[in-house]
Amino acid sequence: MHASLRIDHRQHQTLSPRLQQAVRLLQMSSLDYATELQELVGRNPFLQTDGDDAAECTPGAAAAAGQATSEPAPLAAPTEAGTDLPAYDAAYDGDFEEAPASAVAEVDPGGEFERDVWLADGSLPSHDRDDGAAGALELIPSLTGLRPHLHAQLDLLSLPPRDLALARAIVESLDDDGYLRQPLDELVGADEAEPPSDAELQIALRRVQSLEPAGVAARSVAECLLLQIPSIACPQMRATAQRIVAEHLASLATRDVSRIARALAESEAHVEGACERIRQLDPRPGWRFDTAQTAYVIPDVMVRKLRGQWTVTLNPAVVPRLRVNRVYAELFQRHRSSENGELAAHLQEARWTLRNIEQRFVTILAVAQAIIRHQRRFFELGPIAMKPLGLKQIAEETGMHESTVSRVTNNKYMATPLGVFELKYFFSRAMTSTSGSAYSGTAIRGLVKEMIAEERPEAPLSDAQIARMLAQQGLTVARRTVTKYRQALHIDAVERRRATAIAAALAA
Repeated sequence: MHASLRIDHRQHQTLSPRLQQAVRLLQMSSLDYATELQELVGRNPFLQTDGDDAAECTPGAAAAAGQATSEPAPLAAPTEAGTDLPAYDAAYDGDFEEAPASAVAEVDPGGEFERDVWLADGSLPSHDRDDGAAGALELIPSLTGLRPHLHAQLDLLSLPPRDLALARAIVESLDDDGYLRQPLDELVGADEAEPPSDAELQIALRRVQSLEPAGVAARSVAECLLLQIPSIACPQMRATAQRIVAEHLASLATRDVSRIARALAESEAHVEGACERIRQLDPRPGWRFDTAQTAYVIPDVMVRKLRGQWTVTLNPAVVPRLRVNRVYAELFQRHRSSENGELAAHLQEARWTLRNIEQRFVTILAVAQAIIRHQRRFFELGPIAMKPLGLKQIAEETGMHESTVSRVTNNKYMATPLGVFELKYFFSRAMTSTSGSAYSGTAIRGLVKEMIAEERPEAPLSDAQIARMLAQQGLTVARRTVTKYRQALHIDAVERRRATAIAAALAA
């Protein structure tokens, strides 16, 4: 055994810090991207937005700085298709105009302004405010979901642990409409030591159905309405309404009052009054407790037709007006020393950030333009005209790597006359019809959506029926594929659509 030295030469690829930041910024959504830039501006003294001049320089300092503090041009203005983005501001490369040292002034040295802002903040409790007004956070309503609302009512009941557990199992099985779509015998696993009997499950169901809102835990529209009919004050009207819902729900949905009157041997005026009272009931009792937050997206690019040609532009709402603070950078260049390593790193980060911002929007615009060229018929005819398209095609056309195209198409959105779509929506694998022509899965989804939109409400189409109708058009699609496409379109199953149609007819 003896010590020895050896030199090996190896080649491997590594990402520089700048490239790592570029990749990370590229794959972000517009919301995450804006948040990241805000954090960078907050911690990097050399980065600023257009609105930061007033907070950093006094009026006299701005006048002394001359053109260095004039209104800057945006980093990347909305650009028409086929043109290049403007070059980034040369200021962050060190080419700064001469500015006197008096251009930097100290603002609010005692911090009185910050203290006033803090004391005036809406999140401060109302009893600590001078005016006694409620804080902003105290004015936000507290939203309670359907299940927590029902659990709170169960907590007020003196129930044995087993009965309480069964009732809670039913509550947790309710959907957003407040219905129990799952069979009772499937609520509790078969591996339970002592599975509940049918009588126990029925008692638990009746106990949940007695809670507020009325009609909750129903298994059908008719049962939901029957649970709410006891709220009708008039006994005669209540009895008539109960018979209508139990025996003539289909006629009620079609507003066939004369037929119901003949079947019940009642006057049409009395039946019409009962039907009107039924329509005042709530066929979806769970909707009033809907706490789902609407998710909004900001499109990165916008598509419109100009002079007969489809063009794409960047959305100005997502293009940041960011630049390097000329005054701070000039001061740093004048007094630069080895002790200011941290400031040098901040200035380098600012330069990288502006270059990466420009590269992000150049890449997004290039990919969007390539998509427009391939899917031009989509904007003319809709989803049924979508052509098969792969990441490799766009990568070869734009000179990018497939992984780069994949990052661009995720969480990036395009505003079109047909709606807002994620960029990856325009990509789908090729499928072959019986005639040998190629079609895309997006086109099939469009056909499925059209078929369901044109179906009769009283006789909705099942997935198997849709598959057979597609086969008649030469498109061989399995039933489970139709189910997958329907779920991707957020369309309910046939049973749910039938129940919704009945509920809508009752509410009309």
